[in-house]
Amino acid sequence: MSERADGRNVDVVGMWVTTDGYIRQELLPEGRYDEARGERRSAYTGRYTVTGSHLDYIDDIGFTATGDIRDGVLYHEHLVLYREERPPPREGSSWRPSR
Repeated sequence: MSERADGRNVDVVGMWVTTDGYIRQELLPEGRYDEARGERRSAYTGRYTVTGSHLDYIDDIGFTATGDIRDGVLYHEHLVLYREERPPPREGSSWRPSR
């Protein structure tokens, strides 16, 4: 499934992690991503686009990959990533939950 029934894109912005925490992929609001692997920060960086619930990635050296969000889980090539829970907003914080 690559399109939502209502034709809108899925909200993907945030941190996505594997169950063991080894791979951490941050999808930034401006269409960039930054992926850490273990202790290696910014192991992969690049840009992404979203069409419905489908993601297309192109890293900064030209490698391409795809992903799909199904039931709130990001299936990115052979990886399965889960959205990291965000802490509740602190008083005076500008952070607000996504809707």
